[in-house]
Amino acid sequence: MSDLDERKSAYESKFAHDQEKMFKIEARCCKLFGLWMAEKLGLSGDDANAYAAGVVAANLEEPGFDDVKRHVMPDVTSKGLDISEHMIDTQLQTFFAEAEKQIANDS
Repeated sequence: MSDLDERKSAYESKFAHDQEKMFKIEARCCKLFGLWMAEKLGLSGDDANAYAAGVVAANLEEPGFDDVKRHVMPDVTSKGLDISEHMIDTQLQTFFAEAEKQIANDS
């Protein structure tokens, strides 16, 4: 029975590790995306970092990146930027892949 308990514990541990890793990847992705958006909005320095932090916080509302898109779209519209939802999706995919690489290198 202890073999089963050990396997169960190992699976639970791996699951927790994988969830933590995914959280870090998504947070890094949102930070990179937030910095990109900040640049498009003409923000720099502390303002850009604050904007990126807001994007990261917005991602905590629900799974996926729809909450992030809802967060940035009013800024895109108010500034009259030529950034489509498709472009946002593409950038999020690109930054997600970059975040995966960065987190893997950090480990």
